[in-house]
Amino acid sequence: MFATCGRLTARVANRLHACHPDSGKGVTRLLRMSEKMVGTHDEGGLQGTAASRLLSTTNIWSDAPAPPPAPKPVPVPPPVPRPDPVARAPVAVEIVPTPTPAAQSRSDHWPPHKLSLALQGGGTFAAFTWGVLERLLEEPSIAIDTISGASAGAINALLLASGLAEGGREAARGRLNRFWVRLMHEASFRSLMLVGGFSPAGSSVAFGPTLRSGQFDPFDLDPLRQALSRDINFSVLRDARCPKLLIAATRIRDGQQQIFRNESVTADVALASTCPPLVHCAVEIDGEAYWDGGFGGNPPIVRLVEETKATDVLLVQVTPARDSYVPITLAAIDRRLDQIAANAALNAEIAALEWARATAAPSLRLFRIAAEDSVDGLAQRSSTDLGRGFIRTLHRSGREATERWLMKQGADNSTAPAASGQRTAAVESALA
Repeated sequence: MFATCGRLTARVANRLHACHPDSGKGVTRLLRMSEKMVGTHDEGGLQGTAASRLLSTTNIWSDAPAPPPAPKPVPVPPPVPRPDPVARAPVAVEIVPTPTPAAQSRSDHWPPHKLSLALQGGGTFAAFTWGVLERLLEEPSIAIDTISGASAGAINALLLASGLAEGGREAARGRLNRFWVRLMHEASFRSLMLVGGFSPAGSSVAFGPTLRSGQFDPFDLDPLRQALSRDINFSVLRDARCPKLLIAATRIRDGQQQIFRNESVTADVALASTCPPLVHCAVEIDGEAYWDGGFGGNPPIVRLVEETKATDVLLVQVTPARDSYVPITLAAIDRRLDQIAANAALNAEIAALEWARATAAPSLRLFRIAAEDSVDGLAQRSSTDLGRGFIRTLHRSGREATERWLMKQGADNSTAPAASGQRTAAVESALA
């Protein structure tokens, strides 16, 4: 202890002397005292008291506690030598593949034995679909499996299905022909109601004077029911020979799409699917109010793919998607907005199918025939045009477009390799 204190005293004295060399005898005395303390410790060695010996081995000037003594090493027993491994005969392992659900086999036959149809609505533009269906009915090898439709597409679907169930292909052609010819000759406001030939956004602007003149009662559904019942036999839709039907309407309460199938399709369902909100009152079915089915899906195509047994689906698109002109007038703006809205739901459903097809429907072949590819300037025309020349042009264009589609797909099918990847690319190009 004395040695430690002496060293500390000497260190302090030296610092004082270095800083203050003229500080007098006080520093000299401090240095001499430190020498005596160190000398006393050196002479006594480790013969002092137990306390001095303990203090001499302890750094009392450190704030940190002294480290604990290191633990003694624990002896580790030597490793026990392992016995030499006994050679074993190789065991044959049989890998059993996990069974997977059998996917629908893709048919390379053309024309397909079974075909499902998705029919878009679009007012009088749906006369194009009339031509498409007429040409398909001339192919005896094509059987129609499932038909989905909204608005005017639903009317075409019902005409086709009821005719097939009642009298086969010729009866279906006759019903389609009678309906559209009568529509042309009447050229009435009621005719437009039957095919949903109104813009949802601006019908009250375009047809306000007609409504105010009292020529049409928006709350009287009976004339429309009678007109539909004259051309569509609703009772035969429940027959086993009838194709499966998916008719879309839009629930006003929540804006969701409602699908009506064969057993529930009535004249009111057809009216609900073609009901324009600003022209006619909502159609009530079982306490639920409905508007035009084109708002939720025009046409419903995802549901069709889910429920059809066919691997080939043909979409007939009648509402133009492209327009190179920027609309300026109120009528032109309204028309273009209607076209964009009608195709927005369709594009979303096609995108969903493309995303899910790899796992959910690998065998699906989805084709499209678009009216705008065959009728020049269709985007500038009105879907309320009931002119006979225009209707006939649409009908003829639909027939010709279907003829080209049948020939092209038949040629591609006969020359294309059987690789599934190349078939998938063909489907994607059909949807481009």
